[in-house]
Amino acid sequence: MLSDVNEFSRSGKVKEEQWGAFGPHIYYQAADVQNAKTYKEFSTRIKELEKEWKAPANVIYYLAVAPNFFPIIAENLAKAGLTEDAERTRIVIEKPFGHDLGSAKELNMLLGRIFQEKQIYRIDHYLGKETVQNIMAFRFANAIMEPLWNRNYIEHVQISVTESLGVGERTGYYDGSGALRDMIQNHLLQLLCIVAMEPPVSFSAEEVRDRKVDVLRAMRRFTPESVREQAVRGQYGPGWIEGKEVPGYREEPGANSQSNTETFAAVKFFVDNWRWHGVPFYLRTGKRLHRSASVITIQFKEVPHFIFPPETVDTMKQNRLVISIQPEMSIRLQVQAKRPGVEMMLNTVDMVFDYKGTYVSEAPEAYETLLLDVMLGDQTLFMRGDQVEEAWDLVMPILTSWQNRISQNFPNYSADSWGPEVAEALVAKDGFHWFTLPLNNKKQ
Repeated sequence: MLSDVNEFSRSGKVKEEQWGAFGPHIYYQAADVQNAKTYKEFSTRIKELEKEWKAPANVIYYLAVAPNFFPIIAENLAKAGLTEDAERTRIVIEKPFGHDLGSAKELNMLLGRIFQEKQIYRIDHYLGKETVQNIMAFRFANAIMEPLWNRNYIEHVQISVTESLGVGERTGYYDGSGALRDMIQNHLLQLLCIVAMEPPVSFSAEEVRDRKVDVLRAMRRFTPESVREQAVRGQYGPGWIEGKEVPGYREEPGANSQSNTETFAAVKFFVDNWRWHGVPFYLRTGKRLHRSASVITIQFKEVPHFIFPPETVDTMKQNRLVISIQPEMSIRLQVQAKRPGVEMMLNTVDMVFDYKGTYVSEAPEAYETLLLDVMLGDQTLFMRGDQVEEAWDLVMPILTSWQNRISQNFPNYSADSWGPEVAEALVAKDGFHWFTLPLNNKKQ
């Protein structure tokens, strides 16, 4: 562990005196999670530590394992009596939490028989990202935002999480998952909930999570007809990335040469409540795209009456609020302003809050934040069981439709592109286009 910390830590090599104090507390035990003897050894070790510390231990079971082991480990922990202390025992479940609505409900029921909900931490690393957490601060700590945060002023919302990498060695997992399951059902819908949620009464975990569930329950469900109109998919073919030729998805190691798995998905959602009725939320994700970036764009409506003559504007753009999660961490408000000079000429300028330019201290990694919250017993940034089930219920009609309808045109986009043409058509028919953040803060 010391060599890995020295190689990969963002703060550089560890100081010898720090490691000297920390290192002796690390304990490793190889085990077979299907063997009951393993859990007796866990129990013995915990009791030894409690005796040494002269205090009861807080115990976290972190299941960063294949999903088929979740039930096995949980049931064996219960049989060994390792789950009974609801105040000091916690279990962390990595994604995927279920493969569909039925399996998610089944896993929730099993965990619910063994643990109380306050012990269960369904981890999604996106919720631990600094900029994601700042969305709530930006919305609910500033009086100027709330009056504008509704259908009267916002025209549409885009949430894009794009990756330049391909599937690589993950083909075995990915071929049974796809972009909709892997990203939209969890990561992107979580971002949508934070953008669309009503103001909670307080910042308590249950209040925040209640408001997120309210959003999912208000979202318009899909029919077979609306799936065809509001959801598009794609699969990458071969191409070139940074001067290097890369294979298509079906040519990746271990891939099915006739695979129907989507590596790109874009969906138009609606939240049918008073705040958001009629405002489209466009979610997009894909692999082997032109750039890796995670960006939320809130586009405001046009001014009701434009008083300036046409010659004063080169390229008139509507106001946008752009929240960049990665690779840069920033929040920018795009507004119109007069260009310097004797003539009245308007152009778009950015009012930017940039983390690197504002703060000297480095933001923690998402998992650092989330793991600390697990230790502290704070569930604010973790999904509750009903939230997971609502998200699955929302996407199930799309999954069912795509599984039952083989795509005849895969692959339909090349590596280093922005995805299939049908994705551009999805927003273009509403009069919009996908927004991409300019590189290095420069205008496109």
